[in-house]
Amino acid sequence: MRIARSVSPAGSWPTGQAIDRLSLTLQDRHRRRLRLKGEGGTDVLLDLAEAVTLRDGDGLLLDDGEDWVEVKAAAEAVLEITAADPLALARLAWHLGNRHTPTEIQEGRLVILYDHVLADMLMGLGATVRRAELPFNPEAGAYHGHSHSHAHEDGQGHTHSHSHSHTESHAQAQSHSHSHSHSHSHGHGHAHVD
Repeated sequence: MRIARSVSPAGSWPTGQAIDRLSLTLQDRHRRRLRLKGEGGTDVLLDLAEAVTLRDGDGLLLDDGEDWVEVKAAAEAVLEITAADPLALARLAWHLGNRHTPTEIQEGRLVILYDHVLADMLMGLGATVRRAELPFNPEAGAYHGHSHSHAHEDGQGHTHSHSHSHTESHAQAQSHSHSHSHSHSHGHGHAHVD
């Protein structure tokens, strides 16, 4: 098994030295440690110092210091979102951002992972929404959150999303602060507030 301990962004590594390619969904591209199998059969242990979101075209340097594995965004179920004009599309982007929805911004359209509830909301706001199977590369964002899932002995699994907060102080003795937090019920008798 080959070990990958470092990531180089697309365009900054020698693609001619790639010995294999990993096609990964967005969920599998946000990892710290994971065993993977390349399209060509190479067994790779991703072993990074901290969890990062791998982007389409990134390179993973393998343990010999010479060989690389290319990261490719795998096709997954997405929604392509268009609007009547750029202002309407900007409003849709605002609504998605307000819900902390990972969004890929392209010329004249937005792309999100498939979600029927969001599809209904967006259509209610005047969007044209089309389901597709495409590689998904959302914006990295100014603030990075993360989530993890686990199961209990009773078989009930759930996900925790961690919130972020920040405070700004201004020199004129004014201060402004805000935070975001989320509460989730997991359907098994208790709720978590993160």
